[in-house]
Amino acid sequence: MMGVPASCVVVLTFILYSHSLKIQSTLHVSKRTNQQQIIANPYNFSVDLRMPGVIPTGSDTYLCMAFPVPTRQDAYIVDFIPLASMDTVHHMLLFGCQTPVSTNSFWDCGSVQGTCEDEAAIMYAWARNAPPTKLPKDVGFKVGRSSGMSYFVLQIHYGDISAFKDHHRDCSGLTLRMTSRPQPFIAGIYLLMSVDTVILPGQRVTDADVACDYTSYPIYPFAFRTHTHRLGKVVSGYRIRDGKWTLIGRQSPQLPQAFYPANKQVTVKYGDTLAARCVFTGEGKTSKTYIGGTSDDEMCNFYIMYYMESRHAIPYMNCMEMGSEELFQHIPPEANVPINVSPSHMNSVMHLGQSTDDRDYAVVLDTNKLETVDQDYHFEQVSAWPQSSLQLGQVSGLALDSDSNLVIFHRGDHHWGADSFNNQARYQQRSLGPIQQSAILVVDPSKGSILKASGRNMFFLPHGITADKENNYWVTDVALHQVLKVSSDGKDKTLMALGEAFIPGSDNNHFCQPTDVAVDTESGNIFVSDGYCNARIIKFSADGKYLSEWGAGSSDRRRRIPFHIPHSLVLLPDKKEICVADRENGRIQCFIAETGEFVKEIKKDEFGGEVFAISYSPTGDGLIFAVNGESLSRPVPIRGFVIDYSTKDILDTFSPNKKEFKMPHDIAETRDGSVFVGDASSKSVYKFTTEKLHHSVKKAGIEVQELEEMDAVVQTKVKQDTSKTAAIQEKQTVVQKTQPQLEADKERKSPAKLNKGERVLPVIITTLLLIPLVAVISIGVFISWRKKNQHEVKSEPSSVRGILGKIRGKAVGSLNLGNFFPSHKGYSRQGFDQLSTEGSDQERNDEDSSDSENEEYSALPPPQSSS
Repeated sequence: MMGVPASCVVVLTFILYSHSLKIQSTLHVSKRTNQQQIIANPYNFSVDLRMPGVIPTGSDTYLCMAFPVPTRQDAYIVDFIPLASMDTVHHMLLFGCQTPVSTNSFWDCGSVQGTCEDEAAIMYAWARNAPPTKLPKDVGFKVGRSSGMSYFVLQIHYGDISAFKDHHRDCSGLTLRMTSRPQPFIAGIYLLMSVDTVILPGQRVTDADVACDYTSYPIYPFAFRTHTHRLGKVVSGYRIRDGKWTLIGRQSPQLPQAFYPANKQVTVKYGDTLAARCVFTGEGKTSKTYIGGTSDDEMCNFYIMYYMESRHAIPYMNCMEMGSEELFQHIPPEANVPINVSPSHMNSVMHLGQSTDDRDYAVVLDTNKLETVDQDYHFEQVSAWPQSSLQLGQVSGLALDSDSNLVIFHRGDHHWGADSFNNQARYQQRSLGPIQQSAILVVDPSKGSILKASGRNMFFLPHGITADKENNYWVTDVALHQVLKVSSDGKDKTLMALGEAFIPGSDNNHFCQPTDVAVDTESGNIFVSDGYCNARIIKFSADGKYLSEWGAGSSDRRRRIPFHIPHSLVLLPDKKEICVADRENGRIQCFIAETGEFVKEIKKDEFGGEVFAISYSPTGDGLIFAVNGESLSRPVPIRGFVIDYSTKDILDTFSPNKKEFKMPHDIAETRDGSVFVGDASSKSVYKFTTEKLHHSVKKAGIEVQELEEMDAVVQTKVKQDTSKTAAIQEKQTVVQKTQPQLEADKERKSPAKLNKGERVLPVIITTLLLIPLVAVISIGVFISWRKKNQHEVKSEPSSVRGILGKIRGKAVGSLNLGNFFPSHKGYSRQGFDQLSTEGSDQERNDEDSSDSENEEYSALPPPQSSS
């Protein structure tokens, strides 16, 4: 029976040991400044990125160092805190990329090596003692797993190296405050940069102009930054829309080159133009000054820090196109007025809003009042529609009936191929007979279920379809060369036929491969686009009487270009107009429905020379929905477009999420705002609905706010010996490899003060751990009872000792408590104030220098949520 008390002693010892470790871990305060801090919040953490004690060998040296993103999950940068001084650092850039040029140590990145093997995205820029930058709420720069950015690359330009005469080593860099909580809006940088400006000596004013058209999803600028060297007087950035210039930001580049609050009223959307002007002076110079990377060269950079909806986020965009003289003739006069900066003014800016509380950094910029911006919308595919297969052939036409149901016109097992017609446009496959499947399907627009099916044995090659107010279908068949009015009662009855079956022609009674029909719901007049052979729009009365016809229109009659396959028609009832998609001319033309008089033309480079189909909604001043097609001469993405009828601006573009359009053939828009696109080549119908791009996020400018409960403050305190950089990188690798173990240890990383729930949790865990031990002890008691004659209980290697060893290994692990120091709230600021942002590295206090032989850059990845 001696084994039982011994087992109990072991269990008791284990419990006391576990609790003592827990108490020690919560009370432990590390006095070493080169370690980490883990406290309660499992989502927020900080990372220090610092140069490893470098000595630049010459002026205008560019040095880079790569740091792996310290988590395998997605993470978001919400705050940039610079740790540098203009006494030693000319400027500093932070890039994100997948594959840096090097991962071993710092390298000279001013040479051909550069920063990244793949595309580098600028996330932050600093110069001239610029203060910290805080992003608006719900906004962050995305890095980590799915962002394409596995590494940070810190680039520092050391201009004048006279500060290094005493051979001190530089550890400048910055702190990133980060969170693993998904941010609904992703930040990015748009950089406008001049690359070919020449500043003539003695010339009082030289302008550097940059401008590009914006062709992506809407962005919301919240901050801007200007950058030139000594000759820059003022840098201004604008958005141009409908010829109107709206200021994004304007500043002297001789002030601290921080990110200043942008004009809170500005948003940028598809079709806008972004433009910037830098004003230089060549007075006092005796030679030409070029754009370049040295302090004696110049630069003209205007940075826009923006956010956009997360699913469409683009982390970095740039513009390097010289703006045209004609465009910049209209730039506001303010862009040409220098901003004079006095030394006293610079001093006041640096200390503006100095904080007096115990925060880690100062508020140094004026903050915008909270402001909401207008909501914008973007069409996204409903991937779960239809809920079951519709088993379609080539989808040629879409329409809406009077009940707002979707009507699909498809070709079943018939296909339009190279052998379908001869040179006279006569159909060559009549022997196949008509399509036996139901060519017309009425579908529930919300679920995609089939409500009605008709059109069996009626059609040979369906094309266009529309419905009148009595729910009759008006269709075209390019094989029959006819326009048919068909009942919708399922009886497959032809109510009216225009044209002669299988006989092409160009007179009043014949069509040649007619493409589409539009019906005026008030007058009953019928409009037919005719078509592949002919180049005309024909108007008929409700009873089928020929009324008139017309061809293409133009504001300049002498330059009228004939239709080249008028492919799709739509009536604009509120405007009494009819518009046609002139497919091969890549344009949309609109006419007065009554007279056929030309009204307007919409032609965009984005169409790529092809417009297959159009639809219309009277929303606002009118919206035209269009789809383009593949063009061999001008390859552009195949997609849908939302176009403002009045301004002709493209408001939005859309396409399927996973697949791509192959031949989008028709488009329809429902009363609830959903858009359907029928694709002939993929035999599919896609549904798109509007989602808000911007959910009234309050634009807080670059207001500096304290991040709640940081959970990991990572301090890179590097010894002033470049030979230690290999050890630093080794530490980084070890931290990443031990992530599962670190996550298993998170139960012991809570602060000393526990709430009620935190007190209960250890008791539950301890109880669960004791269950197998109690079971083992019970077995031991039973064995000892059976072996009364034995005076000793032999423990199996896999019994109490083995299980206890396994539990101890899991619960205790190899956690080094020396890696942690006290909670963020109320701690002694040793994390952020070691290096003054207003002085050089020489100003560091003695406590900043570590005597450790293992200098490290490391960070515990934020634990994953248990949910």
